[in-house]
Amino acid sequence: MAELNTSVQYIKGIGEKRAKLLSKLGVTDLGSLVGYFPRAYEDRTSFKPIAECLPDETVCIRAIIANEPVLSHVRRGMELLKFRIVDEGGAVDVTYFNQSYYKTQFHRGESYVFYGKLGGTAQRLTMINPLFEAEASAGRVTGRIMPVYRLSSGISQKLIADAVRSGLAACGDKLPEALPESTREQYQLCHALYAYENIHFPADYSALDIARRRLIFEELFTLTCALGFLRGRRAKEPCAPLPEVSPQEFYASLPFSPTAAQQRAVNDALRDMASGAPMNRLVQGDVGSGKTLVAAACIWACCKCGKQAAFMAPTGILAEQHFRTLSSLLKPFGMRVLLLTGSMTAKQKRLAREALQSGEVDVAVGTHALLTGDVCFRDLALVITDEQHRFGVEQRNTLGQKGERPHTLVMSATPIPRTLALMIYGELDISVIDELPPGRQKVDTFVVDERYRARLNAFIRKLVGEGRQVFVVCPMVEESESLPENVKSAEAFALELQEKHLPDLRIGCIHGRMKPRDKEDIMLRFSRGEMDVLVSTTVIEVGVDVPNAALMIVENADRFGLSQLHQLRGRVGRGQHKSYCVLVSGASSEEARKRLSVMHETTDGFRIASEDLRIRGPGDFFGQRQHGLPEMRIADFCTDMDVLTSAQNASKAVLDRDPGLSLPEHAPLRAQVERLLAVQNGQFN
Repeated sequence: MAELNTSVQYIKGIGEKRAKLLSKLGVTDLGSLVGYFPRAYEDRTSFKPIAECLPDETVCIRAIIANEPVLSHVRRGMELLKFRIVDEGGAVDVTYFNQSYYKTQFHRGESYVFYGKLGGTAQRLTMINPLFEAEASAGRVTGRIMPVYRLSSGISQKLIADAVRSGLAACGDKLPEALPESTREQYQLCHALYAYENIHFPADYSALDIARRRLIFEELFTLTCALGFLRGRRAKEPCAPLPEVSPQEFYASLPFSPTAAQQRAVNDALRDMASGAPMNRLVQGDVGSGKTLVAAACIWACCKCGKQAAFMAPTGILAEQHFRTLSSLLKPFGMRVLLLTGSMTAKQKRLAREALQSGEVDVAVGTHALLTGDVCFRDLALVITDEQHRFGVEQRNTLGQKGERPHTLVMSATPIPRTLALMIYGELDISVIDELPPGRQKVDTFVVDERYRARLNAFIRKLVGEGRQVFVVCPMVEESESLPENVKSAEAFALELQEKHLPDLRIGCIHGRMKPRDKEDIMLRFSRGEMDVLVSTTVIEVGVDVPNAALMIVENADRFGLSQLHQLRGRVGRGQHKSYCVLVSGASSEEARKRLSVMHETTDGFRIASEDLRIRGPGDFFGQRQHGLPEMRIADFCTDMDVLTSAQNASKAVLDRDPGLSLPEHAPLRAQVERLLAVQNGQFN
């Protein structure tokens, strides 16, 4: 009797060789086979009279073969089988290439159903290699909704569809009913077997919708249960609470008043740190919303209690900037801050490590250099990571393991809907900074093409003449033979601007392939005003603060994600000067123009990020495998938000009643959760 863990090689028509090919698609046993859901569907349910058909349409036609098929040998290795099909109102010429064995299957006067794409002209329609069935026995590949699967070399749609049919027949009664019966009834969801049968071979579109809703709900429900399960497990791990302190003393030292949103985020974090359980909090705010001040307040509270804090940034430039900012904010309290980056000398790194281990310093600000095994803290109680999506989940954990269950604060300038943030950041509580500090300038954004180049260069000259500075961002470091010649590279474009267009201006270039010390030197010179124009790659995307920069130009803007463009735009408008962002794009597609128009229409990071997420999906949006989420088989984080909310509510209700999923009725759910956590191999932790 077949089980869900039975190898697919024992399915009729598969065998050992095809089983190896299927394994490349992640299909190894019956469970993964029936769980290999279609990526799309072809509607073959409606039949069209030939008289109403047009070239380039994909249609189902009921027709009679009008003449005996003629087989001709065009040349060696090329055979053509030709015949004409007719109905009451028209005719189509059908051709099969190198399929001579069909000659014995088709006979004049017999009725068939054909499915394929029409070619030719309206006066003389053609079909090449259409699918077909005898009309008397139609219904297997025509006259129905057909699944379309992702394929790999050596695997056909028919092979997968036939294998899934056999798999469902063999193990359909073994499919686990992971949803508790009460949950299934409350949310009016179908049984598992109905869902699997109709996701692969839907009886109609209504059945497909019912199946999809059940499977999407189950996938998101299992994931939210897994995250809740972990959150509950962590809540049982106590840590020494930090004494609750009022942040007013810290605020009094500032030359400005924090916004209400910043104060809310600080209060959230200080309350967490005093709770007796490790803080796991995300501070999410748009570009320029003042997240660093929230981090500084938390560090102040931590160090005031005699503990140490670590602050990790994704680049050396950004780490150095945070080092200067935090040093300034914490200096009034005598708190000592050190910098640790990969570009420091061996002696500098050794002295920094010794100071941390001895407790001579209170705060370490650094890059991935903080993660190395020889970096030890005397008493690490707070870990902060900036631009969390640029670090892997495991990297965050590595830093956290350098203390005894330290509190964790992660910061992100990628605004996303709260329900989705709860998924992406798993166990983290969330604080949103939804207002900008006073004085932040609105950045006017324009989308132009190469016709505006002369005017753009004149605008650069005008702003520099007024004492301002300019960023120019290119998608590449150097020219590439594999990309179109109009795609700008930072090195070549910097040279072109200096030699041809703006020879009297001071132009620099910075990119990720440069040595860290060289990058930091150029960035420092630009921030001091020793350069007028800085041409770069997206190395300056995050966090770089040059208040005098008033113009951001992004070349080949259509090659960047919207959230990335929003981050780049955030590099200007940070001072008192009116600022601008110009997106240069020669893209001709309607989709590209529509996408870039979002940047012109709004500065709302949530709207921009939602649109970016819809287009690119979470993998590209957050960086592949950096967000800690498993690959979704059927759910879509962009379009299934309503189901996500229901799944979250349902999982909370189940875990409130049974935090360990130990009740008998939750055994299938617990098994599914444990499988998910095992597959993730610690990604959530």
